[in-house]
Amino acid sequence: MSVDPMAYETQFFGFTPQTCMLRVYIAFQDYLFEMMLVVEGVMLKKLDGIPGCKISPSQIRKCTEKFLLFMKEHFDKLFAKMEEVLLQLVLNIPKNVLLPEDRVQEQYPYSKEEFQALQDELQQLQQQCRAEAAAEQALRAELEEQEAVKAELEKILQCFDGLENICREHGAGNFKESFALLTQSSKKLQDVLKDVEEKSKKMKQHDQLM
Repeated sequence: MSVDPMAYETQFFGFTPQTCMLRVYIAFQDYLFEMMLVVEGVMLKKLDGIPGCKISPSQIRKCTEKFLLFMKEHFDKLFAKMEEVLLQLVLNIPKNVLLPEDRVQEQYPYSKEEFQALQDELQQLQQQCRAEAAAEQALRAELEEQEAVKAELEKILQCFDGLENICREHGAGNFKESFALLTQSSKKLQDVLKDVEEKSKKMKQHDQLM
């Protein structure tokens, strides 16, 4: 079998020419084996009908195998010649023939350096696309967070509006002023509570000394 990879032919046919020839060889060989079995069966039937025939089936099998070996040797020689002719004249694409899908290379030729430059540029673009995709994902997450904060702020504003309406209904005046007074009162209560806690601590320390 030929050792030439024949890559261009493989691209065109969709299979390697060597694989094609191997399948043809196996098909012919299988047919040869089957034919010899048929011949052997016919000989056994013919000899079985001859009275006093002393040729045994094992002797016929030996003759069949010997004839098969003879046929196979001649077949291999003939097939080698046939393979050479088919690979050169039938399954071979001439060097001056360009496949339709490769004609763009003839119109736009480029060197290995230019191809490598294109590969590098493509890799950079892919990295940029991945970076932009990650940035877009981060922006989407931030936008979702802002939407959640906005919703919470709207709830707080609604709560303040409700409190202001309640204050107006009960004659408390401006809600902002009332809220400021409430804050001052809360701070005073915190100061008083702190003062009480400090006096309570001092009294406990005094009781322990007594």
